[in-house]
Amino acid sequence: MAVIFDIAVQGVQMFLILALAPLFTGFVRKVKARLLRRQGPSVWQPYRDLLRLMRKDVVLAENASWLFRVAPYLILATTWVAATLVPTFATGLLFSWSADLIAIVALLGSARFLLALAGMDVGTSFGGIGSSREVMIASLAEPAMLMIVFTLSLLAGSTQLSYVAAFMQSPEVGLRVSLGMALIALIIVAIAENARVPVDNPATHLELTMVHEAMVLEYSGRHLAVIEAAAALKLLLYVSLIACVFAPWGMTAAGKGLAAHVFAICIYVLKLAVGGFLLAWFETSIAKMRVFRVPDFLGIALMLGLLGTLLLFVTRSL
Repeated sequence: MAVIFDIAVQGVQMFLILALAPLFTGFVRKVKARLLRRQGPSVWQPYRDLLRLMRKDVVLAENASWLFRVAPYLILATTWVAATLVPTFATGLLFSWSADLIAIVALLGSARFLLALAGMDVGTSFGGIGSSREVMIASLAEPAMLMIVFTLSLLAGSTQLSYVAAFMQSPEVGLRVSLGMALIALIIVAIAENARVPVDNPATHLELTMVHEAMVLEYSGRHLAVIEAAAALKLLLYVSLIACVFAPWGMTAAGKGLAAHVFAICIYVLKLAVGGFLLAWFETSIAKMRVFRVPDFLGIALMLGLLGTLLLFVTRSL
């Protein structure tokens, strides 16, 4: 019975994040509209958009290769696996041994690589511009993410998220400057990776500024629906990762009863609501920056991650 319960909990986490991803995107849009004193769309609008796109026929360019057709499904599968590895409401699950931070970075990098290739496959100018900007952002975001991973692994002694979350709940953590640097760096990386303001504005289609939207302009129908679902999953992944590492309170451990897991799910949904509100507030209070200033913005995350790692080395040697 214990094995069956663990499999059920792991399955609940897998499908919970898949179901909550569009709702989280709709919640952020609704909060942004309210902060701007507009009515805004319903929080369920992303579900309607995905269903509408799924019913439409796919229009393909004549020179589109097999990669252009397969890439959306591979991107969704890779992002879903990466999001599943992040503990949301429980630690020590059945597949927690594979919930490694380096593996998550590798999976997200693979999805980004496929999206950039798909953007260049048709040969349009917008797709090439978006892919080049995406690779430019990745060249700075991935090293910053790895430095954050090194900082957390030096503190917790492991790169597995279950161990990191358990360590962050222990009283021996305390207030550390390196953790504050890692948190700010992770927030900057999350904003850049999800093409949010100030790096990019997902609500517009301006040719000279867009990054993510430029790569998916040639997609339509169910292909576009799959890519939009993957983008929503990626946003939920980063918010869940920040909550797992820096706010692991309320997470239950493996082997607890059904009531403990239900309570942990409620706490996780509350964390998502807080994270969505903070994201919407940040996007409405700041303007979009120029594309040429994005490296400076990501350079802050890289330097903070590097300083956090060096600070741990220095303090341990004293």
